[in-house]
Amino acid sequence: MKPELIVMLTHDDLTVDNAYQIFEECQNTKALYWGFKEKPLPIEEMQCIFTKMKACGKRTVLEVVAYTEEEGLEGAKMAVSCGCDILMGTCYYDSILRFCRENNIVYMPFVGEIIGRPSVLQGSVASMEKAAEILNKKGVSGIDLLGYRYEGDAQQLINKMVKNSNLPICVAGSIDSFDRLRFIREVQPWAFTIGSAFFEHKFGDSFADQINAVCDFINE
Repeated sequence: MKPELIVMLTHDDLTVDNAYQIFEECQNTKALYWGFKEKPLPIEEMQCIFTKMKACGKRTVLEVVAYTEEEGLEGAKMAVSCGCDILMGTCYYDSILRFCRENNIVYMPFVGEIIGRPSVLQGSVASMEKAAEILNKKGVSGIDLLGYRYEGDAQQLINKMVKNSNLPICVAGSIDSFDRLRFIREVQPWAFTIGSAFFEHKFGDSFADQINAVCDFINE
């Protein structure tokens, strides 16, 4: 299976104001997975966008950039209220996993030491491999890996996590070139996200053309 593109309607880790309009314009592109962040849109607008995505047959993702248990649970509640398929992000807590299970939502938390927004990933590769092993035993559905946000050797981290983890890995953030996309294609994580790079036209001109260009490149 080729890695799945998750189109994120976000720039600098924040959902863009015209997310609904962009999705409407791009709903017939080749991407199946779509999502955005928990900030700054009002919850009613988030629900409207996700409802539209689901009506178009898309798989939906809310990525929550939150590090405390309270903030993570609040993000999980947002994901459920929006009818999302997948909650990505948050630092792992048993309470969030329990809530996601009770509400039939896939949970893919961060690993490593994460700071700031836009997020930066710190910590050793070994510690993140160990964290993935523990989370696998806990029963999470996968890992949200901020691979290219890593302050160390990003490609080494991504490669080891994909090869050595028994969980699906989503490489999230800062995939902004065909060189990085080529590496993703070679390593074959379950999925990867692109958000800011589309808004900065790193893969072509129009938003829709960039999505199709990325999908075609991954499937070569």
